Amino acid sequence: MNVYDQAHTLASAIKESEEFKQYDENKKKVEANPQLDSAIKDLMQKQFEMQAAQMMGQAPDAEEMQKFQQLSAIMMQDPIAAQYLQCQMRFSMMMADVYKIIGEVADLGVGPMGGGQNG
Repeated sequence: MNVYDQAHTLASAIKESEEFKQYDENKKKVEANPQLDSAIKDLMQKQFEMQAAQMMGQAPDAEEMQKFQQLSAIMMQDPIAAQYLQCQMRFSMMMADVYKIIGEVADLGVGPMGGGQNG
């Protein structure tokens, strides 16, 4: 079994998944509306910045959190934006599961209790 062939098979399976198809379809709808596309990108940037700060041990800024929540509420009132964000979340969850499955192979035998081949 060739790992690279399997990786290409996995990539094809992802492209054929319902999660990807719905995400891609809704992404095109959003991109057709430059104003909506820009607003969603702004929302996602704010979310990324808050998550990055939390990962670095920083408490979220209350004002920034409030702005993010207000922007999220506005976005969810737009049916195209709401559908896109929901599809994006489902696709992201699927990809996180795939990464977790693949990552489990890389973690074999690693860590203080890992028996591995040497233990």
